[in-house]
Amino acid sequence: MKAPRDHATDWDDDDDADDSDGFDDSDDEPTVPCPSCGREILEDTPRCPYCERYISAEDQVAAGKPRWVIATALICLAIALWLALR
Repeated sequence: MKAPRDHATDWDDDDDADDSDGFDDSDDEPTVPCPSCGREILEDTPRCPYCERYISAEDQVAAGKPRWVIATALICLAIALWLALR
């Protein structure tokens, strides 16, 4: 059986009924599940701290060089070879 509460020492009786852990959760940042691992992460984080994967495609690190860089390098190499063998 619970001991009766002394209402003279309680600061705010309404908040005690809602908070099971004693902390006010209204200031916490919203969380969403990670699309890869499913664990709860902060909504605005670019990368999951648990599985280390990026959340959205625009945040991901590019896998390689853009195609135009490779094409330009090949064209320059072809021109250099043509000039050298001429």
